[in-house]
Amino acid sequence: MSAPKFTTLTARCVVLSNNDVDTDQIIPARFLKVTDKLGLGEKLFCDWRYLDDGSPNPAFILNQAQAKGAQILVAGNNFGCGSSREHAPWALVGWGFQAVISPMFADIFKGNSLKNGLIPVVIQPAAHAALLAARAKNHDLPVTVDLRASTVAWPGQDPISFPIDPFSRACLLDGVDELGYLQKFAGQARAYEARHA
Repeated sequence: MSAPKFTTLTARCVVLSNNDVDTDQIIPARFLKVTDKLGLGEKLFCDWRYLDDGSPNPAFILNQAQAKGAQILVAGNNFGCGSSREHAPWALVGWGFQAVISPMFADIFKGNSLKNGLIPVVIQPAAHAALLAARAKNHDLPVTVDLRASTVAWPGQDPISFPIDPFSRACLLDGVDELGYLQKFAGQARAYEARHA
């Protein structure tokens, strides 16, 4: 099956520097009854984004003008910890994020992200601090995530390599999911079966 191709993204970023943001904060459990992704972006960080009366919380970063159109989230350490819900990357992608940058991700969240076209970019704490400092000086700071080279960079910063699972990287570059990857070999499978009938 096809999936969105990802090669290189240059976009503005938004910062949510809280450490240990768990999946229940990303998408609260009460929204997990759905079986598709439609509308989950509106519920992203719901308990932080909205006040008790349902109106947007003006103090929360995603409700501020600087967040409009941002496609990269710069997160704090240990982002996506907690339960293994796949709805967390669904909600992030639904809002418009294509990459998240953090010094560390929870393993299951990282795997779920890669399966849903969200690139988890792991950088060292010193580089993370440098990115936060650069972003504080320029809210329109362009950040480039190059999946082909497995690097991230921003003005004044040489490209920084980040680790990524090779199979997931190949699928994202090719625009296929795991099933789509297998389907590419359907002809070879049929030829093998014909030879061994």
